[in-house]
Amino acid sequence: MIKYDVLSRLKNETDFISGEKISEDFGVSRAAVNLAVKALRAEGYDIKSVTNRGYKLIKSPNVLNEGELMSYLSKERMGNVLCLEKVNSTNIYLKEIAAEGADAGQVVLADEQSAGRGRLGRRFLSPKGSGLYISYLMRPSVEAPESVSLTAHAAVAVARAIKTVCGADCGIKWVNDLTLNKKKICGILTELSVEAETGRIQNIVVGIGINVNEKKGSFPAEIKDIATSLYSETGKKVSRAHLAAEVIKELDVLAERNFKDMEAYLSDYRKMSVTIGKDIKVIKGDEVKAGKAVKINDDYTLKVEYDDGTKENLMAGEVSVRGLYDYT
Repeated sequence: MIKYDVLSRLKNETDFISGEKISEDFGVSRAAVNLAVKALRAEGYDIKSVTNRGYKLIKSPNVLNEGELMSYLSKERMGNVLCLEKVNSTNIYLKEIAAEGADAGQVVLADEQSAGRGRLGRRFLSPKGSGLYISYLMRPSVEAPESVSLTAHAAVAVARAIKTVCGADCGIKWVNDLTLNKKKICGILTELSVEAETGRIQNIVVGIGINVNEKKGSFPAEIKDIATSLYSETGKKVSRAHLAAEVIKELDVLAERNFKDMEAYLSDYRKMSVTIGKDIKVIKGDEVKAGKAVKINDDYTLKVEYDDGTKENLMAGEVSVRGLYDYT
């Protein structure tokens, strides 16, 4: 839309730019530029206009749309990025279009989810205008067992993006929860579609939900002692578009590596771990066993020494960590 082309251009200018120059650059009429500016103002953008000087963006609302993302991503990359106002789940939506042939690297973002999901079918609260809800499509040339570490790699990628945008150092609770100050700030849900005959992956959808600008006290009672946000912990409002763009860039790098040369992810994953060395409880269905998390193995399994003397390299299961938000 010309509206978002104009917005992107205004965001990348430090001074006034004439309507004539904008119209020439995008091959549209001056009237189209004027209409675009009016539409942006209606959406909350403060755009100053001065005769013989043109337009200047003074202030932007903290919204998530194509124009905001175009300030951080190339127009070519934006060709595979879809911004939605509201969706049931970005993962569900992306899986549907993946089945219809969407290209690897397709991204779906939403300002709000009505049925956001986490691991084990848990609800992921996804209010309008505050969080980042994003899903990314991969089509790696690997078999299913080789993809086990992907969720851990994605956790590192998201933590790097958060560090770039707001300087916060996240921890990672095995396998894929990102934490700040012992509370959950991000969840990652990875879903695979596998060809039964060959065992090869058809696609992987990586779903990411980040609490970004929620205020302290805004979380419902059932999660107020569990969840936090970047704003609550840093005191600074975060551009969701900037964070989304950095997440996309990090996942682009991960996808390009196609599960090769992954040592840097393993090293960072171990450094970011808030699980190692801690007393934990491992929950598998109705069975709960207490022990200690010893280390992250090279295959991202968790080495556990249980209180009864037994040991296990844990591949899956729910892990509760003493001192973190969910120890019971």
